[in-house]
Amino acid sequence: MFTPSVTTVETSGLLFVIAGQTLCVIREPRPTIPIGDAHDALYLGDLDGRPCFARLLGEGPPPRGSEPMPLRQLFGALTDEEFGIAGRALGLTAWDHDHRHCGRCGGVTTRAAAERLRACSACGHGAYPRLSPAVIVLVEREGTCLLARNARTRMPFFSTLAGFVEVGETLEDCVRREIREEAGIELADIRYFGSQPWPFTSSLMIGFTARWAAGEIVAEPSEIEDAAWFAPDALPVVPPKLSIARELIDDFVRRHGGATSR
Repeated sequence: MFTPSVTTVETSGLLFVIAGQTLCVIREPRPTIPIGDAHDALYLGDLDGRPCFARLLGEGPPPRGSEPMPLRQLFGALTDEEFGIAGRALGLTAWDHDHRHCGRCGGVTTRAAAERLRACSACGHGAYPRLSPAVIVLVEREGTCLLARNARTRMPFFSTLAGFVEVGETLEDCVRREIREEAGIELADIRYFGSQPWPFTSSLMIGFTARWAAGEIVAEPSEIEDAAWFAPDALPVVPPKLSIARELIDDFVRRHGGATSR
């Protein structure tokens, strides 16, 4: 169970040291989280009875014997629980660093002792960690699913479409808008699938399934490099395990009697 306490005094535990989007780990035979001095680090909670803490690499030397590795490369190398806490460490260290000065008056902020909050010493304004909600959706049409390649990231796989929720918009409205803007089609039967915290943009990915209702694919070139309908036994390269995009695709394949292998 994670508690809101954010500071420590003369203690040590599993230390999640973040540098950009990398995590300092010890290579042996699989990457492990080092134990280090956690004085004044952010408390993340306990893992198997061991306290977990986070700090930025620039706030001290890397733990002995460790080296930074891109967090994306640690999919499957860390346990699901470790990777989840690493994502929390990435988001909280960014929040803690980015809100050291008040966004209202510019005063210096300090961490609150009883909750995740940086409060301004001058005007009292507080900054809590924020998440950006985003929708991700698998669209079906007559036994096929809509997958696309992102024009911005140039990742070597096709995935489900996603986008951030705008102010004043419901999740379902966001699903309709994003698919209309990026693929030019209309949807029906939008249903909630599941959710996943996504650390690389401090997002909460909220998954949906939907059915094609009208229109033909017209990809938005600034967002989508290529998009098409794919049968479950003829999928392109898809995202790796642990992502909700892959969960949506695997669920589609299972329901249609196939099996993903890539």
